[in-house]
Amino acid sequence: MSPLGRPVSLGGGVANRGQVFRLGAAVRRPVTPHSPATHALLRHLSRAGFDGAPRLLSADDRMEMLSWIPGVAARNPLPGWSLSDASLVSVAVLVRRFHDAVRGFDGGPHHWPRPVPPAYSDGLVGHNDLHPGNIVFDGERAVGLIDFDLAGPSGVVWDLATVARCWCPLVADADLPDGFVQGPERRYDRLVMLLDAYGLNRAGRVAVAESLVDNHDWTYRIVTDAASAGHPGFREYWAGVAARTSRARQWAVDHQAELIKAVRR
Repeated sequence: MSPLGRPVSLGGGVANRGQVFRLGAAVRRPVTPHSPATHALLRHLSRAGFDGAPRLLSADDRMEMLSWIPGVAARNPLPGWSLSDASLVSVAVLVRRFHDAVRGFDGGPHHWPRPVPPAYSDGLVGHNDLHPGNIVFDGERAVGLIDFDLAGPSGVVWDLATVARCWCPLVADADLPDGFVQGPERRYDRLVMLLDAYGLNRAGRVAVAESLVDNHDWTYRIVTDAASAGHPGFREYWAGVAARTSRARQWAVDHQAELIKAVRR
């Protein structure tokens, strides 16, 4: 028995599946070669007063201990409550708070994981992996961001492209979640709602719509590279999502003009 509580395995995840445990108000997880950079980022966020990220409690050469953020991660397939307009707006507000808090953090001295395409790096250190499993909710309100393992120099547009793909959600009609009852055309309205709630200017809104395919490709190249290298978690994950992600990419290609038109309203 740990003084922090009995270890409870946390479900979800791919890279660290079966290796992440909650112990009371703390989470124990493996470190990576890039953990020193991540820890520097988390310390900055704490000093900046951002309460939507874990606090670094301790770390050694194998494991780190982070504070537990109470709530529920949405995870795929998205449950109905996570598809409400209130949930979407709260994600935008939380991500904006994160970006405001991270400004002034110098990512240059640190060793980060895979860089994003240079065209999308504006000097901001982004989360770079804002999919549903990495956003914690209290009811319909997003309250925390977790799993900063892919954080690194990127930008506002890049993070919002990930949010748009995952949360609007910008997927093929056949793959819309069961709880998405508003109809396929509602995706465009939700994209506008997301960017409005964040407070993005018109040029940035168009840039998000134009970046979706590049963002998709960067994200899933991480998965396919790891799967090809024999990582069992990524191989299993890719086998389950390959067809759906291919359809989502094609949908974004086919509907880019409509997406750009929508955000220019």
